[in-house]
Amino acid sequence: MEVSLDGAPASLAPPRGVSSVPTSFTLQPSGRIQSSAVFALGLAETSRYFHQSPWFSKALGPEGPMGIKITCCLSDTSLNGPRPPLLVTKGRAVDRVVFVEVALYFVVLWVQGFPKQNIDFINDNTLCYACGNYLIFINIENEKKCVLQCVNGKVGVLATNIPFQVVAFSDRSLKPAIYIYTFPELSRKAKLKGHAQLDYTLLGFSYCGTYLASYSAVPEYELTLWNWEKKVILCSRLQPGVEVSQMTFNPMNWHQLCLSSASALTIWNIERSDKNYNLKPKSVKLPAEDGTCIDETDGMFSYTEPKDTVYGPALLVSSIAGLVGVEAETFKPKDDLHPLVHPTVHCWNPTNELYVGCEEGHILLINAESLLVAVLFPTPEIHSKDTSVNTMAFHKEGLFVAGNDGIVHSFTIKEIHYKVKDYFDVQEPVGNIIFSPDYTLLLIETIKGSVYTYTFGEEPKVKTILDAYSGNIQAIDFITPGNKYCMSVTILGEICIWLLENGSHVSKLHLRTEVNDMACCPSSLSVALGTSAGYIQFLDVTDAELPQVVHNVFLTRSSIQHVHYDQKGQYLIIGTSDGYIFILNAKPSQSFKVLGFTEINGNIVQMSTVYISEKNLVEVMVLVNTSQSERSRLEIFSLPEAILTDPDNCCDERGRLKNDIIKRRRYEINHSLTSAVLDLHNEHLYGYCSHVPYICTYGIPEKDSKVVVLKPEIKMQSRHFGTGILCLSSHGKWLASTAKDGILSIRDINNLETFTQIHCHSYQGQGIQSLAFSLDGHSILVNGREDGVLICLKWNITVGANEQETSWLEKKNREAIRKEVKEFSEKKRELKQGIRALAKTIQEMLEENDLVPQIAQLKQQEFFLDVEEMKKLYAENDEEVAQLRKETEMENLAKMYLWNILKEECWDSMCVKSQGLMLQKHIVEVYHTASSLGQKTPEEEEEEEEEDEDKQEVAKRDSGLPNYLLGSLCTSFGIDVSMLNSQLELHTREEKINQIVLLKDIIYKIKTIFNKEFDATFQQKKLEIARVRERNIRIKEIISNLELGEEVWQPEIEDCEKPDLILTVEDDEIKVEKYLTPWQRKEAETAAALELQQHLLAEKDDLRRRALMDMMNGVLEIKKEDILKMVVPQPSFMINKLDAIWTEEERRQAKEYEKKVKELDEEKDKYKKSLDAELKKIQGSIEETTQAFNDNLKKLFERKVKAEMVINQEELKITNLVFSLVLDEELRTRELGLSNFLERKHMEKKNTSKEVIMARDEVDAFRENYDNLVAEDKVIERGFKKEFAELSSHHAELLYKLFKRRPRMLRQRAHVESTSPFGNRLGSGKVKDTLAQIMKAMDDLDAPHHMPEGLDPGVWQYFCAARRTKIENEQKVKQKTADLLEMQAFLRKRIEDDEKVQMDIDKIFQEQFILRKDESDYQVDLTVQFLLKQGQVETENFLFLLEYSDSVMITRNIIEDLNNSIRAQGQRKITNMVENKKYHKGIFQIEWEHKKMEMEMEDLNQKAWDVQMLFFSRAHQLYLKEENHDILVALQISLMEQTLAAIDKTHKKDVEAQKQLLKKLRKINNQQDLANYALSCTLHEELVCVSERKRICQSIEVKLTCEKISRKRYEATIQQQKLIDISKEQYEQISVLQTEVERLRMKTFPALIHM
Repeated sequence: MEVSLDGAPASLAPPRGVSSVPTSFTLQPSGRIQSSAVFALGLAETSRYFHQSPWFSKALGPEGPMGIKITCCLSDTSLNGPRPPLLVTKGRAVDRVVFVEVALYFVVLWVQGFPKQNIDFINDNTLCYACGNYLIFINIENEKKCVLQCVNGKVGVLATNIPFQVVAFSDRSLKPAIYIYTFPELSRKAKLKGHAQLDYTLLGFSYCGTYLASYSAVPEYELTLWNWEKKVILCSRLQPGVEVSQMTFNPMNWHQLCLSSASALTIWNIERSDKNYNLKPKSVKLPAEDGTCIDETDGMFSYTEPKDTVYGPALLVSSIAGLVGVEAETFKPKDDLHPLVHPTVHCWNPTNELYVGCEEGHILLINAESLLVAVLFPTPEIHSKDTSVNTMAFHKEGLFVAGNDGIVHSFTIKEIHYKVKDYFDVQEPVGNIIFSPDYTLLLIETIKGSVYTYTFGEEPKVKTILDAYSGNIQAIDFITPGNKYCMSVTILGEICIWLLENGSHVSKLHLRTEVNDMACCPSSLSVALGTSAGYIQFLDVTDAELPQVVHNVFLTRSSIQHVHYDQKGQYLIIGTSDGYIFILNAKPSQSFKVLGFTEINGNIVQMSTVYISEKNLVEVMVLVNTSQSERSRLEIFSLPEAILTDPDNCCDERGRLKNDIIKRRRYEINHSLTSAVLDLHNEHLYGYCSHVPYICTYGIPEKDSKVVVLKPEIKMQSRHFGTGILCLSSHGKWLASTAKDGILSIRDINNLETFTQIHCHSYQGQGIQSLAFSLDGHSILVNGREDGVLICLKWNITVGANEQETSWLEKKNREAIRKEVKEFSEKKRELKQGIRALAKTIQEMLEENDLVPQIAQLKQQEFFLDVEEMKKLYAENDEEVAQLRKETEMENLAKMYLWNILKEECWDSMCVKSQGLMLQKHIVEVYHTASSLGQKTPEEEEEEEEEDEDKQEVAKRDSGLPNYLLGSLCTSFGIDVSMLNSQLELHTREEKINQIVLLKDIIYKIKTIFNKEFDATFQQKKLEIARVRERNIRIKEIISNLELGEEVWQPEIEDCEKPDLILTVEDDEIKVEKYLTPWQRKEAETAAALELQQHLLAEKDDLRRRALMDMMNGVLEIKKEDILKMVVPQPSFMINKLDAIWTEEERRQAKEYEKKVKELDEEKDKYKKSLDAELKKIQGSIEETTQAFNDNLKKLFERKVKAEMVINQEELKITNLVFSLVLDEELRTRELGLSNFLERKHMEKKNTSKEVIMARDEVDAFRENYDNLVAEDKVIERGFKKEFAELSSHHAELLYKLFKRRPRMLRQRAHVESTSPFGNRLGSGKVKDTLAQIMKAMDDLDAPHHMPEGLDPGVWQYFCAARRTKIENEQKVKQKTADLLEMQAFLRKRIEDDEKVQMDIDKIFQEQFILRKDESDYQVDLTVQFLLKQGQVETENFLFLLEYSDSVMITRNIIEDLNNSIRAQGQRKITNMVENKKYHKGIFQIEWEHKKMEMEMEDLNQKAWDVQMLFFSRAHQLYLKEENHDILVALQISLMEQTLAAIDKTHKKDVEAQKQLLKKLRKINNQQDLANYALSCTLHEELVCVSERKRICQSIEVKLTCEKISRKRYEATIQQQKLIDISKEQYEQISVLQTEVERLRMKTFPALIHM
């Protein structure tokens, strides 16, 4: 029997002592998983439990499946294979079993989430947005929600079609599809499978028609146009590498599509010809960041700035860069690249224009047809400093714009200016704004995900639809006791309470602190939250609508990561980031007192608790991450009741829980776990493996002091990917597993098999963050890690039961197992007691260790006796040291290798190193030239020496030749230049390359000559230094003898003169201590010992040396220099006695002593004078030698300057030649680029011509069908009277009138007060098919009351059928006419494209012609280098250094002679001018006097003539006669008024006549317009004929375009010459006519004769 039940299977939990397990499952076609649970019929104790279960009573009935009263319980039996023995209840076995098959699957009760992408309307009152794996629909009026789940994971992009009320979205799977569902039925209407491989980024519906546009991301970047009703792709276009951020159809024209990204904006035109569709892009040229427009030229025809002709013709930048392919068309140099505006959003207006908002704050107005861009300028009334634009929408009131400032502005736009009309503040950054379909409501979506509505009216108001929470959900839980509410908390501390029934929002509380975990207390209506600041905050949720913080505890300064209650709600266990676990009293009456803490070494991953009612204690299991990523550690400790009653005795003075109280145990697992939970009996734990896809069951052994390694008892593939988490249900029978794939699986704890699962989140959102079971098991809460979705799941159960008895074999097996358990129970007890004793001994040792002073205490790791770990640490340390030493050695080796490479490339490659030579007095420094040319063999050097001798002889012979044509002074060094080509003959590339090689050889020879001179001078310096050093030895002796104390100048070779020392590092240059290897250190010690031994031997007593020093002062012969050291010994009596008591002998000895002293002093003076003379002589010779060397060195320096000048001259010639070669290469590159461009244009021309032919064929074929259809329509109309000829004329006439009559269609008139700026657009989904409407309206005309009187009903029915046929044909003709016009427009566009390509081809031919001409001109115009002395260049052009076109080369003597003659002639001219000036001055004086007299005579004659010819009119005479002048004036005024009245009357008559004439002309104009229309039709036909003839002409072979251009130029030249001749003749005729006119004009003047 099968019964479908609503409600949770919590009642499946059996009574204590009876277990339950789903034994098998099968996957149904519907996608849900069925599981089979086995029930055993047994004793009356279990019968009461199951009969009280509502689902079981429904499934089996009160009397059981057989109609008798039964007793049943869940069993551990299996449906397939051998079954284990049944558990007994109170010592009695089970007789028979009933197998109950339970089909379990999830139902989504409600979904809470907020939009993370744009939100859309699907009708006037319902909005739709994507949230995780679901689409959520919200009715704005009643706030009701409905949910649509994406079966393939996360929802991608979303789009809605309001007229058809359908929604389209894509999934985020491999090769994604687009699904289209109807609303409100939520039934799938279409599934579109395109070419996308990974994801769709944009979707968009056209307002008119059944068109859908999609854009896919990497790798194809494809724009696709669909007909979603027919599920076909109309056309597509690839854009490799182009990212698009927004895509919209033109609301007024579905043929236009706009795609924008952060760097570009493109208008796509959809062209249709019958059933063919094409996408044609047009890129919009965006302005710069500052809003200025940038003028961009054609890439293949935009040349560089004009430059001097010396540098060759102007070329493209791409040609200079060497580009010849497609990249040459778009290449731009770095300086020409300007940062452009970055479009962020765009919207359309009714005039086919685009408003574009930019990141820089600019608003652009773009014409979609002409692509003209205008930057709109604001008025100063901007209410925000942040001008960035995130979104915009168009309304008839103006343009609504919003951005990061949270202010929605309404702009009124006039021309290129806009001003703020109104604004309102949302207080959050706005991400999107859209109008409702009726444009009465503005929807505002913030970046955070909140949704508001703004209602227009007399009193605008803002309403909150969705109030998004800050950050992602961090933790969820059910509020217990009870099953009415659930709550969630975000990482930023925002708490939300939800109604479990429908998911409605109850209340919200913001803690304004970072929260990591949350748990609801099972025993009281309180909630604990752990913060990153180390606080535990407690909330009172007695009133769910008003939660409040009632208490907080500051536990630690580290972050709190885990908050957990035990099942009974006695303890609150807190885990921190630094490995501490705090135990708190969970009762609010005890103010959540802290009971103590314990420390875990490592990072806490997860905590799990089990309440054991028999022992009244709580077991806590902690999963810890270790340093070894391949292993995991578990810490299990107990919380007895004594901790609650007497916490002070359970903790030490620091608050640490004593180990003998909590009985802490440690277990290890050989593989890493990401999650672990305990079962309700504390016998097993379940772990989720991280490196292998398994979920394992581990048995927990008894207490032991040693670390126990747990091995899995059951291994089951998780069928998840990514790190996962496990959660145990409240009754302990289900194990929920989930991972990053977002799939929630429910497993049985006995065999870990999955019996139901649901794909509620996706891998793209990083899977599931956390989940929670309700206490009754009816509901499950699941929230995503990054998608921000909170889902409530509900069970749906289908139960079926069948009965089966227990076999005899099964009973025997159970009895055997019971005997084995009794037999080995004593041994198990002994083992457990031994383990407890060992653990007690270690515990006592730990307590004793705690009592000793801190300095004597041992670490806890010492008691673990983990010697292997210690050895491992030492080994790791040694490995790190070895690794560091190895890395240092490798780094030194790399530096040595780099040093060798640099030395080889930069130093050894030079055959001669750069070397300096300094003067003795440090005046001048000379460096010889470093040559990088290759070294040569001795044979080559001998040959070069012979060649040098020959060249020197040639140079001597040719030394009289001028050097200005040679361009350098290389002959001054004896270089042979006979092999060089003349500078006026270098035309070909090979000649230029050969010339460069020869010039480089000349430079090498100049350097070699100078280097030889330098080496000779350097050797001379060495010799001089050696001589000076020898002389300085004697100077030092003389100075020491004379005791002058002067310093001796000793010349040395400087460092700059020894280049080899650059790469040599002396020991004294190293400032750090040198590292010695062991063998180097041993060798140094041996050398030091040997040196010490030699020193000791040298210091031993030497008798011979000591005797020589004592007897003869260490010398065997007295030298002449010793005279200065000699002293006459003074007699002793002269020291000891006075002069008065000396004896005669003593007086005689004293006189001899004085005489000897005087003689010795004279000899010393003579010797000193000789030494002084010798010193001056030696110093003079040294000075002369030094001065001679300095003079030679100065000459060498001048030689070096000249050599460098010659080298620079030769290098300048080489540079000019290289530049000409580069320019030749650029010209060839340009020519090749034009050839490639022409080839591409030819291919494009073939394609466009082919398109034109195909389009023309399609038009012709369609026109033929159209003509046939029109002819059929006319045949039907003409055959009407023939078919009804038998009727009377009266009836025939009435029927013909009725045949012509058509029903009046109800036109959709736009309301005057419509709020939509786009009006009521035709062709939308709401407008039905026109033919169907007409046929429906024809039903009224076909009614019998419209039938003429006396007409046969059969004839009337035949008439109605014929009229319907006629109307159907007319509608077909109208449709065909529209299609034909569209196809003709398509053909015209293809013809225009073809003509444009042809124009480009002609332009390329012209460019090639000009390029060849420039190339030939440049081959002739050579750059020649001359040697000119200063003052010999005379030119009037200021830019003479660049341009010599007006210069002439002549001999200097000619200029000097010409200047002398000019000076002489100039002096002569000045003399003549002075004489002429004096003579002309007298002439001018006389002429002036003569003119003065003539003028006076003319004045007198004129006065006489005026008197004679004075005019005396009648008016003068009347004035003299009349006495009263006022009367005369009044009379004249009256006459003038009468005249004016008559003129006015005449003018009115003329105006009336002109109006009549204007009416006639307008009639004539209308007639002419009709005639012009007829002529335009005729002209169109003629144009078709002309195009056909043009095609015929194009197919015939014609001459090359170059010849056409030449012929046109020749004809133009002839025509110009003819026009010049005609203009000359006409000019002569005009001059003659002007003369004749002047003559005739003079005749008209009267001849005045002097009276």
